[in-house]
Amino acid sequence: MKRWWILLIVCGAARAAEVKEELVTHAGTRFRVVRLEPARVGLVWKDGSGETYSTFDRVQSDFARQGKKVRFLMNAGIYEPGGVPSGLHIEGGRMLRPANQAEGKGNFFLKPNGMVAGFANGKARIGTPESWDAWSKSGGPKVVDAAQSGPLLLIAGQRHPAFRDGSDSRLHRNGVGVDGEGRLVFAITAPGERVNFWDFAGLFLKLGCQDALFLDGDISQMTVNPDRPVPSNRFGAMFVVAE
Repeated sequence: MKRWWILLIVCGAARAAEVKEELVTHAGTRFRVVRLEPARVGLVWKDGSGETYSTFDRVQSDFARQGKKVRFLMNAGIYEPGGVPSGLHIEGGRMLRPANQAEGKGNFFLKPNGMVAGFANGKARIGTPESWDAWSKSGGPKVVDAAQSGPLLLIAGQRHPAFRDGSDSRLHRNGVGVDGEGRLVFAITAPGERVNFWDFAGLFLKLGCQDALFLDGDISQMTVNPDRPVPSNRFGAMFVVAE
């Protein structure tokens, strides 16, 4: 009997660790959505030898060697040649790339852009580079992980001022928000679906977010509870849940 109880407890723990995925429809478009407590989510860019991970399967392999099972992976934002994050990158409490407030062309530089940060107290926040200055000087909880991308999709419940309802710029996209319960909400267009920025921002409003950040476009991918190595496009930083 004791053996059965042990088996039940282990199986229950395994199910609890799995990441739940939802299929949500908004503005006639289907999205894959995952909501996670910030304390579960990490950010990775390079492995222990200083090599860029680049792909999902390399993250899975490296974490498996550490005795960890990857439950979730999503590319974390726009990057430069060589897989270098275009802006702020904090990993494990160490700043590996500074915030980027330069002017330029493309989605990353469509101001205001912004950051998503997870703190040592298990909370998360999304905001502008100016907000980052305030966070870094506040003397509050230590920032554990942070990534910068752009544009911001939602700013205090309002869509980015450059977005237009009915825009024909419809693409595969992914992003992240923080909902009213403090969870990180990851969303990506389902296979074959396309969305403009206006409706993508509206999705995060529907999901209870006041602040949300665009991550990337056509190359974006997400895997949930993979049971084998997952081939992927090449990325810079990636969000990961591994337990």
